Amino acid sequence: MRKNFRVQLEEAESLADVFEVVKAAVLKSTGRSRGGLMLGMADLGNHPRGFLGGFFSVGSNVIVMNRIPLQRIRETRPELYKPYAFFVLLHEYIHTLGYLDEELVATKTLQISREQLGGDHPATRIAAEIGGYLKDLVYPEAAWKPDDGGIEIVKGFDRSSVHYIN
Repeated sequence: MRKNFRVQLEEAESLADVFEVVKAAVLKSTGRSRGGLMLGMADLGNHPRGFLGGFFSVGSNVIVMNRIPLQRIRETRPELYKPYAFFVLLHEYIHTLGYLDEELVATKTLQISREQLGGDHPATRIAAEIGGYLKDLVYPEAAWKPDDGGIEIVKGFDRSSVHYIN
């Protein structure tokens, strides 16, 4: 019997594993998918009243995640690391499917999280009200934008889409 998405997310050991759960959840909810994506990690800065969790550039195949909130959540609430990663990757993956309107993407992110993980799951709660988690995602009393805008590509990210590479 196939494991449900909650269990798969709990058992995920890497961002690539989390992304496989994201793709399966989106496929089940919408019937849509996209392969050949890459994940880039970058220091996109920090602001105590808000943050940028990630972005997708239209016309590219790269989702970029901000390392700073990932680092901060490991320090403050490590149990939320995978739900937060699911939330960001889901939001950005929906963009890769051609949805560009932020409000629509936020609605779809919440809808898919609720359908596939349940309303009580931390990823769904984050999607419903990210503001309640800012203290766990940003460094208080510190606003900065890094000097180096370099992006590090994560190897082996979109595994299920690449069948010809060993």
